[in-house]
Amino acid sequence: MEELRVFSGNAHPELAKEITDYLGISLGKCEVFQFSNENTFVRILENVRERDAFIVQPICPPVNSNLMELLIMIDAMKRASASRITAVIPYYAYGRSDRKDQPRVPITARLVADLLTISGANRMLTVDLHAAQIQGFFNIPVDELTAVYLIADYFAKTDYGDIVIVAADIGATKRARDVAAKLNAPLAIMEKRRLGNDDRTETLNVIGDVKDKVAIIVDDEIDTAGSMMGVTDTLVKRGASKIYACCTHPIFSNPAVDRIATSKLEEVVVTNTVPVRDGKLKDKITVLSIAPLLGEAIRRIHTGQSVGAMFE
Repeated sequence: MEELRVFSGNAHPELAKEITDYLGISLGKCEVFQFSNENTFVRILENVRERDAFIVQPICPPVNSNLMELLIMIDAMKRASASRITAVIPYYAYGRSDRKDQPRVPITARLVADLLTISGANRMLTVDLHAAQIQGFFNIPVDELTAVYLIADYFAKTDYGDIVIVAADIGATKRARDVAAKLNAPLAIMEKRRLGNDDRTETLNVIGDVKDKVAIIVDDEIDTAGSMMGVTDTLVKRGASKIYACCTHPIFSNPAVDRIATSKLEEVVVTNTVPVRDGKLKDKITVLSIAPLLGEAIRRIHTGQSVGAMFE
């Protein structure tokens, strides 16, 4: 472990500190800031020559600033002769732009993958990508962890009675199925469609029985919570007795927190892949730490052990 170094940009230093505490090492020293002209400056303040360097930086809001920080940090590590550079990106932004679903639009998830590779990253470690095929956009190894078991273990500690796991949409079906298997519960699926490019969705149907059951909605991220409110309202109309929700990435753009606070949701369980600071902490929101999962994966990557074995 003497050759292991973990650094953090400005996106989520609290998570990076939790990871290094788990590993029993100190957080790497570096300067990362913007000049008055908004140009980002990075300086590594310790020797990383022939070291195994990990950079913890979710691409969360402000997305473009945090992405640029990450790219420049990777370049700085490469020019400082680090032996291997792993980009630890708990939340991979632009993940929804993973295909051409309209004429003349980019595949930005692929563009970001190219930028990370060209900047000098040798490996990426991430959590619950929006779409599994994003791994194929990289020409470097990608380790994708999942928070499904962490969230399922949380719900398993309480007896909710007759529960049903609800996939927030067709894309969340596999994730919801894994939670359902862990909790030995039936699965229901929400059928919905996105309306244009303005974050509006329309819930069309519920596939499965939710009447008089405790529903637990599963999704990969909550942004404005508009889609989550549509799912919740539909479940209320279909007779669900209580409704909970969970996701890996709590982006919580305005007005998400207020919507959750005034909704029929009993509780929303999330992880800290992105910062959930005091202004977003409400009574209904429970935050689970992803740091031990990331810390163990970093330890295994550094020592050449299997990451996949963590979930077996």
